[in-house]
Amino acid sequence: MRCQDLHQFGQKLVRRRLLEPAKDSESPTAPLNILNLVAFGVASTLGAGVYILVGEVAMFIAGPAIVISFLVAAVSSVLSGLCYAEFGTRVSWTGSAYLYSYISVGELWAFVTAWNLILSYVVVTGSVARAWSIAFDSLIGNRIFQALEGTFSPYMPYYLAKYPDFVALSLVLLLTGVLVLGARESVLVGKISTGINLSVLSFIILSGFIKGDLHNWKLTEQDYTLNTSESGDIYSLGPLGSGGFVPFDYDGILHGAALCFYSFVGFDDIVTKGEEAPNPHRSIPISIMSTVFICFLAYFGVSATLTLMVPYYQIQPDSPFPQAFIHVGWGPARYVVAVGILCFLLYRLQSSLFPVPQVIQEMAEDGLLFRGLARTHPRTKTPIMATVSSGILAGIMALLFEFSNLVDLMSIGHLLVYTVVAFFVLVLRYQPDWNLSKNEKTEDKIQMKPLVKENPLDSEPEAGSSKTLKSLWLPVSSSPTQKSAQIVYRCAFLLVLLLIILSLILAQWPSQVFSGDPVLTTVAVLLLLLITGVTAIIWRQPQDPSPLPFRVPALPVLPLVSIFVNVYLMMQTTSGTWALFGIWNAIGFLIYFGYGIRHSLAGNNHQQPPATSLHLPDS
Repeated sequence: MRCQDLHQFGQKLVRRRLLEPAKDSESPTAPLNILNLVAFGVASTLGAGVYILVGEVAMFIAGPAIVISFLVAAVSSVLSGLCYAEFGTRVSWTGSAYLYSYISVGELWAFVTAWNLILSYVVVTGSVARAWSIAFDSLIGNRIFQALEGTFSPYMPYYLAKYPDFVALSLVLLLTGVLVLGARESVLVGKISTGINLSVLSFIILSGFIKGDLHNWKLTEQDYTLNTSESGDIYSLGPLGSGGFVPFDYDGILHGAALCFYSFVGFDDIVTKGEEAPNPHRSIPISIMSTVFICFLAYFGVSATLTLMVPYYQIQPDSPFPQAFIHVGWGPARYVVAVGILCFLLYRLQSSLFPVPQVIQEMAEDGLLFRGLARTHPRTKTPIMATVSSGILAGIMALLFEFSNLVDLMSIGHLLVYTVVAFFVLVLRYQPDWNLSKNEKTEDKIQMKPLVKENPLDSEPEAGSSKTLKSLWLPVSSSPTQKSAQIVYRCAFLLVLLLIILSLILAQWPSQVFSGDPVLTTVAVLLLLLITGVTAIIWRQPQDPSPLPFRVPALPVLPLVSIFVNVYLMMQTTSGTWALFGIWNAIGFLIYFGYGIRHSLAGNNHQQPPATSLHLPDS
C-alpha cells in the first residue's frame, strides 16, 4: 500500500496539461517580421549590464579580457537560444517557459522553471534599480553614498550591501504603484528608449576609437607603480593581477563570463512573440541569433572602449563611463552619457517589472501558488496582489544587496532555466509521435485552455533484460516507442548528473586536472568516456519524424553542450550566491509540497491521475 501511495505521489509530480481549442477572446495583432522581432529582442536584452557591470568585471575579475568573457557568455546564449527556439515554437501562441514546461514535461518541472523565472525577473528589477541609483549618485558627486555609508555601514552584515539603498527601494515601489494603477508597456516609449540607448552606445564606442590607447591592454607592474605614485588620481586603484591582456588568468575570464551572462538575459522574450510571427520556424531562431550577435557587438565595443580609454585598475566600477570621459579629458561628455544612461535604465526598470506579475498570476490560477495572488482589479484587469508582492520583493532586493550579488543571483537562476529547457528539448524529440501543435487549426489563430492528458513519457513494463540491453544500441523500431522514450529519459538524467560532476571538478580544480593530477585527471577522463557512451546510446534511438516549426541541429550533442556550458558557468558563481539560491528554492518547494500539489487544477480536474514516466517498485 505504501508503494502504491508513493507511486501516486510520483504521478502527481509529472502530471501535465494539454491544450485544446477554445474560443478566441483576443483581438488580432499585427504580424511581426524579423526586423521587428530583432528590435524587440535588442530592447529587451540591452540593459544595466552594458553600463554598470562592465566596470566591475573589467576592474576586479577579467581586466581587458572582459571581451572574451562576453564572447563566452554569447556562445552560451546562442546555444540556449536555439534550444529555447525549438521549445517555444512547438506551440504557435504566446506563452512563457512555465506554460511550455507544464504542457510538455509535467507539473514539478513547470514549478521549478517558473519559480526560478520569478527569481530572475525580480532580481533583474532590483539590479536595474540599484544601477539607476548608482548612476544617479555618481552624477551628483556620490553624496548619497557618503551620507548612507557612514550611518549604516557599521550595522550591515558582511553578506549584504554596505548601506541600504533607499533610492532604489523608492524607485521600485513608485513604479509598482504605477503598474497597480493599470499602466501598460508603451511601444513608442520603448522605441525612444532604445534609440537613446543606441545613441549613447555609439558615442561611447566612437570615443574609444578616438581616445583609446592600445598600451592599456599591455600594462605592466611598472605602469601600476607609476599610477600609484601619482597624487592627482580621483579614484583608488584596483588590483593589478599579472598585468597584460589577461591579468586574472583564465579563471577570471570564466568567472567574468558567468557575470556577463546577465547582460544577455532577455533574448528569450522573442519566443513569447511566436503567435505574432507569420513564419515562426524561420523568424524566431533568426531573430534570437541576430539579437545575441548585435548585443555581443555592443558589449564587445563598450568593454573594449572602456579598457582602452582607462587602465583596468583605474576604472570606477560604480560609474565607469562618465569617469572614463573625465580620465581622457572630455569632462562635459560625462553629463550627456550619464543622463542618457539614467533615461534608459528608467525604462528598463519599468519593463523588467511587467513579466513578474504575469508569471505569478499564471501559477496562482493553476493552483500552484496561493489563489489570492491571481486576484485582478475589476477595471484595470491588473493582477494587484501579484504586482504588489513582486514589487515588494524586488524592492527588498534593491535595498539590501549589492549590484554584483544581484547579478550573480540572476545569472544562476536564468542559467538553470535554460539548462532545464535544453533538457526538455533533448527528451521531447525522442517521444513517440507527439507534437504540441498537432491539434491546432493552423488556419485560425486560437486561444487554448488546459486539460490533463497522459504523460507522453509513460512506458509499460517490458520483460527481458537482454532485449533491453540490445535495444540500447539497436532499437527495434525506426520510429520512437514508449521503450525508446524511456531509455532516452533515463540516459538524459544520467548525462545531466555526469555533466554536473565534471563541471564541478573543472571549476574547482582546473589546474590540477590539466596538469595531470593522477586522481582528478583520471576521474575527468572516465567521466568524459561515460558521457560519450551515454550520448551515443541516445543518438542511436529513433527521433519523432513529425514536422516541427524549428528543430535544433546536431541533436543530441548541441543541447548537451548547452547544458554543460550553463552548468559550468553556474559553478563559477560564489558560495554566497548558491546559499541564496538554495534558500529561494527551498521556500519554493515548501510552497509546492505544502500547498501547490494539493490545490493544482491539473490534479483536481480529473479523478484519476495520469500515468507518468516515473516507475516505482511494486509492493
